Amino acid sequence: MADEADDIDRVTSADELLAELRAEAGANGFQHQLDPLHSASFVARGPNLLVSFERVEDTLKLSETGLPIGLDFAEDKNWSLLHVATAGDTWFRCPELYEFLDEMVDDAFFEDFDRVTFYGTGMGSYAAGAFSVVAPGATVLAISPQATLDVELAGWDDRFPASRRLDFSDRYGYAPDMIEGADAAYILYDPHARLDAMHASLFRGPNVIHLKCRFLQNHIAWSLREMGLLHRIIEAAAGQDLRPHEFYRLLRARRDHSRYLRNVLFHMDELHDPYLTALYCSHVLSRMSAPAFRRRLNLAIDSLERDGKLPEWLDAQR
Repeated sequence: MADEADDIDRVTSADELLAELRAEAGANGFQHQLDPLHSASFVARGPNLLVSFERVEDTLKLSETGLPIGLDFAEDKNWSLLHVATAGDTWFRCPELYEFLDEMVDDAFFEDFDRVTFYGTGMGSYAAGAFSVVAPGATVLAISPQATLDVELAGWDDRFPASRRLDFSDRYGYAPDMIEGADAAYILYDPHARLDAMHASLFRGPNVIHLKCRFLQNHIAWSLREMGLLHRIIEAAAGQDLRPHEFYRLLRARRDHSRYLRNVLFHMDELHDPYLTALYCSHVLSRMSAPAFRRRLNLAIDSLERDGKLPEWLDAQR
């Protein structure tokens, strides 16, 4: 179940997903249906534990196999996996989940592992931060994070109106407070995605490492997986070895990633600067064939020519 496609049939439904997780858990693990929308599946392997939080729809869409990325680590790296899934936009605000985690703490479940890493993206990143408090000393990897949807604290985020009725004031409510006991919390976000950046700014402290993923918008996890980087980043974060300079070196792969290149082009459009647009398109076209960038370059050249500002080097790009 690595980044490359496998021989198994792709999972395409929630029932198939739960069945696969149940089979992976086997006799040494477990699967609990916590309420009609939430489930927890534990796959027992080695001494490193990945705790992942994902919406079922996102798991089915993001992965080539339709299975959680944590199973890649269980099979390829012998990590154990605790996967918490939701079948809706619940933000994991679930009393039954709180009780389940309370029982795990009482049983010293998390203390049995050498390393514990909480992982999630979007809604799952909120849960990864909020519930990391149950395992002091853990690592948090939150991608495109949300701190809370409490209107008193994040009333400026109007993207999820149907979820405003959820209670973020009770237990495990405010994710930035819950990460205080983590050894390290890696917060990946796009500073150009304004609302995500505002949420990211709420995560503060000496254990917080902000990592900027410019022009990937709210598709950071998806893009990292397409670039073959997501596994490496999760593994580095788990070892608390995700150093900013190394992260940004890896992220240079986005220069050949179509989503990133396209988003930068959209940003150029917003700047209304045909010279910068022409400069950028010329650079992209020097490395690859990209008809959309050729069309945009020609439009920028035409605009500069009309204004009498067309430099000779660009005139030669026609």
